[in-house]
Amino acid sequence: MAYPSIAIDFSQVPSPCYVLEMARLRQNLEILDRVQKEAGVKIICALKGFSFWSSFPLVRQYLPGCTASSLNEARLASEEFGGEVHVYAPAYADDEIHEVLFLADHISFNSISQLQRFRSAIATRREKSDLGPLSVGLRVNPEYSEVSTDLYNPCAPFSRLGVVRSEFDPQVMPQLDGLHFHALCEQNVNALEGVLANFEKLFGEFIPQLKWVNFGGGHHITRSDYDVERLIQVLRDFQQRYPGVQVILEPGEAVGWQTGELVATVLDLVRNKKEIAILDISISAHLPDCLEMPYRPEVIGAALPGEKPHNYTLAGGTCLAGDVLGDFSFDKPLTVGDKIVFLDMIHYTMVKTTFFNGVKHPSIAIWHENQSLEVVRSFTYEQFKDKLS
Repeated sequence: MAYPSIAIDFSQVPSPCYVLEMARLRQNLEILDRVQKEAGVKIICALKGFSFWSSFPLVRQYLPGCTASSLNEARLASEEFGGEVHVYAPAYADDEIHEVLFLADHISFNSISQLQRFRSAIATRREKSDLGPLSVGLRVNPEYSEVSTDLYNPCAPFSRLGVVRSEFDPQVMPQLDGLHFHALCEQNVNALEGVLANFEKLFGEFIPQLKWVNFGGGHHITRSDYDVERLIQVLRDFQQRYPGVQVILEPGEAVGWQTGELVATVLDLVRNKKEIAILDISISAHLPDCLEMPYRPEVIGAALPGEKPHNYTLAGGTCLAGDVLGDFSFDKPLTVGDKIVFLDMIHYTMVKTTFFNGVKHPSIAIWHENQSLEVVRSFTYEQFKDKLS
């Protein structure tokens, strides 16, 4: 799969560090904006996949808002993005629902029971005319997905995410402005077409009563082989079938897709029947999705084992025995101090990182379009300590 050209001068970047290249982010946003304009839909940024808030001044030039999965994300959207705040969570806590509602412009519930439980809180929020209108939705399960890994499949058997048709009560429709479904993960438009067909089969009778339908995330719109033209047509066709119903998409990964890297450094080289390079990052702390999925991250200048003359296992610097990133080959031997650059680390990977083992947390930096580096965040002992208290 094609990877965009990189203008970053990695010799200027501290280690470890996540560094975002603004020019590549702009390219992604221009693609998303084209879909918005040509299809007449609304695209918002899912913070669970891309929450690099130092870049929000650029993102909000193209996208009208964010979607949050928690109170903290809703606060981030409200305080740092400044556009529409859409919220969906599998469940809301009693001691947080009022603050969530006061931050939200749109809120989707995961169950009819929570929708009913918080009716009075919704009514209280709607009385606050100074906050603007509140739009309420319900997440439904289209009971169809082409996601092969159950860990990432919202429609896997017995999924807790969304109301299945057999449990859906049409009597709640007067309380709803919209329906929300999410069934994709890093997929092309053909997968959306399958999901959409089943969604309409199960819930189509209710769509004309709605103000909006949220198609969720997982749309890999900015990937080089994504069929953008087909997506635009699919979205137009849906709106022709249901005139007056606003379509919302909420990608996160597609915003940050291939926009930046994780820079690491070789701390030591050891040998145990094979060459092992110990880095100043950790798979557990800094690339946890490599364990969850699992997947093998790509490294600049490296290839599969045996494809180049010098082979190394790249490993993390924690005490976890399995803190291993995989085997890679290089054109020349690695030495202590060499920088190792992992590709495509700005979406999901970055938002999942922790201070596991007390390892140094990666700095966060932006490579601006004027070819200058800005380190927007460096992490401290006090922040590590605060997470433990």
